[in-house]
Amino acid sequence: MLEAQDPATRLSGIRSMNVGELAVLPAATLANLKSEVEQVLEEAQRLDDKLDAALDYRYGPRARQARAALEKDTGTVRFEDNGFVVVADLPKRVKWDQQRLKEVVELIRAGWGEDPADYVKIRFEVSERAYEAWPARLRELFGGARTVETGRPSYHLLPPDHGRRL
Repeated sequence: MLEAQDPATRLSGIRSMNVGELAVLPAATLANLKSEVEQVLEEAQRLDDKLDAALDYRYGPRARQARAALEKDTGTVRFEDNGFVVVADLPKRVKWDQQRLKEVVELIRAGWGEDPADYVKIRFEVSERAYEAWPARLRELFGGARTVETGRPSYHLLPPDHGRRL
C-alpha cells in the first residue's frame, strides 16, 4: 500500500496507478499525496525561479546589448555561448488606461463621427456578483448573452483535526 512507503516511493507510485486505483485510496492517503505533490510543485517553482534569475544574471547584459544594437527595447535576440545558441526573449506587455480609452472612443464616435470599432476592440463584461444581485427582469434581459462554462475541478482534502467548515 502507498501509505507505508516513503514519500518519494509514494509519489512515483502514482505514475503506475490509474485514476480508478487512486480514487479508491483512503481519504487520508489522498490528502497526504496531494500535499506532497503541492510541495514538489512549490519546490519546482522555486528552483525554476532561481534558474531564471541565474540565466538573467548571466545573459541579461548581453541580451540588452543585442537589443540595443538592433535599436529595440523588447523582443527576441539570439547569441552564442560556448556552442549554445542563447535565445533571449523580453516580451512586450502593453497596458491601456481604460478610462482614457473610453474618452478616446467617445471622441471618435461623437467628435469625428466615425465608428470606434474600426480602431479598437470593444468588449463588454458583466460582473457575476452584480448579475446575481440584479432584479429578475434585468437578469432575464441579459440572460441570452450569458454562457456558463466550467473550469477544471480541484479538490482540497483537509485533515480531520482541521475542523468542520463545510
